[in-house]
Amino acid sequence: MQTREGRPSATAEPIRIIAVDDHSLLRGALCQLIDSERDLQVVADVGTSERLADLVEHTRAQVVLMDVEMPGHHAPTVVAELVARFPDLHVLMLTMHNDPRLVYELLARGARGYLHKSAPRESLLLAIRAARAREPQLTIAVPRGGVGGQEPQGGGQPVLSAREREVLTLTAAALSNRQIAARLKITEGTVKRHLRNIFGKLGAVSRIDAVNKAVDAHFIQRPQTPGPRPLQ
Repeated sequence: MQTREGRPSATAEPIRIIAVDDHSLLRGALCQLIDSERDLQVVADVGTSERLADLVEHTRAQVVLMDVEMPGHHAPTVVAELVARFPDLHVLMLTMHNDPRLVYELLARGARGYLHKSAPRESLLLAIRAARAREPQLTIAVPRGGVGGQEPQGGGQPVLSAREREVLTLTAAALSNRQIAARLKITEGTVKRHLRNIFGKLGAVSRIDAVNKAVDAHFIQRPQTPGPRPLQ
């Protein structure tokens, strides 16, 4: 394990990143690419996901870039454990495969992005910088014809929990995360986690996309827009 600290920042604090990949050469190249950006900082790079949650806590990382395929490593379980402990953590998965079922499972567990290792440099940097976005964002970057927008094979229609439907209904009514949290008496972090799960289950890329897909699947009702007031 290698930890890195102390790089100065010109303005805001840089986004703090942990790189996780068992191939040291690839991991080193990834770290070099990230550290060339003034607003990004690799605070640790490791070859295993073992004790990764403790490392996130120690380094105060905001983003984890993690290889999907590593020995002794079940990526969906690791993602779920990280997100449960750190609801605001931005977990991005890097892979050489385009298995639709794995993509949707990882997103459903709380990953914020799934990027093929052949994805352009710009796609990776945008996905990392999305960690500072006010609303949850998902990034899927795979070769043309990869995932293809398919639902997971054999999984049937995704099922939203009662709470997820409540969150999405309020989202459809244009409430912010803070307003939804106050209405449901939960934390903003919990609202974000529900939205990430919803996005993963529905294969949605935005709040509007999630609402439209949920309405089409009859999970929620489309909000009614008020009509013109009658003349007095």
